[in-house]
Amino acid sequence: MAKASHRATLKLMGAVVSAAGMLLGCLGAGASPLAMAQAEAAGASTSPGIGEALAPSTPSQINLGEHLRQQGYLFYGAWWCPACFRQKSLFGQQAGNRLPYVECDRSDGGRQRCDAAAIKAYPTWVRGTERREGVLSLEELARWSGWNPARTPTGQGNGLPAGGMVPGGTIP
Repeated sequence: MAKASHRATLKLMGAVVSAAGMLLGCLGAGASPLAMAQAEAAGASTSPGIGEALAPSTPSQINLGEHLRQQGYLFYGAWWCPACFRQKSLFGQQAGNRLPYVECDRSDGGRQRCDAAAIKAYPTWVRGTERREGVLSLEELARWSGWNPARTPTGQGNGLPAGGMVPGGTIP
């Protein structure tokens, strides 16, 4: 019963954001894993339900997102979750649309997948048995995943200093 109450509380917190998202046309329909894979192959967003980032992605953001996908990281979230939108937006448009996203509250299949993964908060990043809850900065994701921008395909000649970070330790 506590799980249902927790989900209801989280939904209530996101009600204002979800209403605004619907007005802006940001919310897409729920999709099965097969449909999401087909959309991704066609170049469509893997996370249409949580909105669209406003800024274009930098090469660094794109490379980090691809690294997370290749390493098996998963980003669990909900269409009504404002923190999930913030997490996606940190990657910019192109990288944000290709994140390895799992929608936890749009369909029964998504809810079952998230229950099986023991997701208790949104957003949650998971790789194997490791997990991180809450919005993670790009720097936190880079450190956790062991991402080295100097070894990525566009790590050379992309205008980034050695190590891919700008002064202050941020990823542009």
